[in-house]
Amino acid sequence: MAVSANRLELLQIADAVAREKSIPREIVLKSMEEALQKAARSRYGQETEVRAEINPKTGEIRFSRLLMVVDEIENDATQILLADAHKKNPAAQVGDWISETLPPFEFGRIPAQSAKQVIVQKVREAERDRQYEEFKDRIGEIINGVVKRVEYGNVIIDLGKGEAVIRRDELIPREVFRPGDRARAYVYDVRREQRGPQIFLSRTHPQLMAKLFAQEVPEIYDGVIEVKSVARDPGSRAKIAVVSRDASIDPVGACVGMRGSRVQAVVNELQGEKIDIIPWSADAATFIVNALQPAEVVKVVLDEDSSRIEVVVPDEQLSLAIGRRGQNVRLASQLTGWDIDILTEAEESERRQKEFVERTNIFMEALDVDETIGQLLASEGFRSVEEIAYVEPEEVASIEGFDEDTAEEIQNRARAYLERIDAEFAEKRRALGVSDELLEIDGMTNEILARLGENDVKTMEDFAGCVPDDLCGWTERKDGETIKNAGFLDGIEISRVDAEAMIMKARVKAGWIEEEPEIDEAVVDEAAGDEASEGGSAPAAAQ
Repeated sequence: MAVSANRLELLQIADAVAREKSIPREIVLKSMEEALQKAARSRYGQETEVRAEINPKTGEIRFSRLLMVVDEIENDATQILLADAHKKNPAAQVGDWISETLPPFEFGRIPAQSAKQVIVQKVREAERDRQYEEFKDRIGEIINGVVKRVEYGNVIIDLGKGEAVIRRDELIPREVFRPGDRARAYVYDVRREQRGPQIFLSRTHPQLMAKLFAQEVPEIYDGVIEVKSVARDPGSRAKIAVVSRDASIDPVGACVGMRGSRVQAVVNELQGEKIDIIPWSADAATFIVNALQPAEVVKVVLDEDSSRIEVVVPDEQLSLAIGRRGQNVRLASQLTGWDIDILTEAEESERRQKEFVERTNIFMEALDVDETIGQLLASEGFRSVEEIAYVEPEEVASIEGFDEDTAEEIQNRARAYLERIDAEFAEKRRALGVSDELLEIDGMTNEILARLGENDVKTMEDFAGCVPDDLCGWTERKDGETIKNAGFLDGIEISRVDAEAMIMKARVKAGWIEEEPEIDEAVVDEAAGDEASEGGSAPAAAQ
């Protein structure tokens, strides 16, 4: 049978659309079938179950309608009697569907227009699905494209098989794109939306730099050198931390390249952004010292609980360590994940002297001793009256000029002072109406309860409803700066782990949760020993 010109043209159109939109030919033919079905319903009635089939080889169009087999007809457009159905299919039963061929018909202007809309809509949906499926797995990659247009500062990029956008805030400052320019950017998000997949690109994302180095440095691409972290001030300066898995390869030298060729290629791509390449270290102090380059560091003091570090630099190095508008220390903080406080040697000396005087005065007042003894205790490293009260007597007696009697007297005075202070806090928390029941929690003191009472936490249920952030405070980054939010117990030495343990104990006592049974290690060891002895006796019995 010869294929007619119209049928051949139909298949050619389907092939052309499939090629142009990069979608499967079957989807185009399926959309045509749905369009023909819609047009046929306008001819045979909207309630008719019309099916249209296009032969993918010949282009022949065949219409049919589906009729349900019933015992009694209520709608002759969709139903057929069982007796009539047996004429077409002797095996038909009630509830089955029978297909009945419909004669071809001429399309009018309105049905044809309606069919065209269906085809356009279905093809557009298929094209959007194809674009989303293609780009959703490319998040985290660098992509190249041509600038199509610029709208309100946002740059629209033509990717060949779709469009992407670099929003104004994702562009490097003072960077200008014009239609026709080639652009390279980082894919950080792909979303499925009503108007089609939205592909978001960035020129400021830290990972753009990491990917650019992977393209320029074969050792990074091969995994011999790893990029640990990146911090950027887009268009101005950046720091990148690298480490080598091969001791014979210098990670910094490999990234710089011969005469700086590799790093220069990245700098040129990022509009002259200055890049500091930092050797990464597992030791936090070493890594932070490296990150603050080119400034020299004299001493560091880490506070691991709050991820803060104090860095002491020579007086003449302060401006270099901080950088213009705080840029150097800010990038170092982003790179390492630590909050960095920078002090000069003079500032640190002044602060230590101030702390020494404060501790001396506390010891003089609490222990009723003269300035000399207060200074001796402070210079020996005692930081609080609690340390003096509960340390081994030998440590106090070993201070030059002290003997055992003096040490005992000082410790007795320290304990008496702490008992007096505790009694004052106990009276205060009772006046605030804080429940005695809370004292049953391990680690709870009258000072803590008084502070909780000031913050309207007075019952076991009140305390059970707290979270560690309420007690210890929390930090958050805002506009590149770290902001410390105070907790109920600021000034009282308590870790987040201890705070969480106390809250969990309160929830158990309040009946909110059940306490996990403690495992008696002695019983476990004894049971294990019994099993071992039973296992050892079996072979002996067999013998």
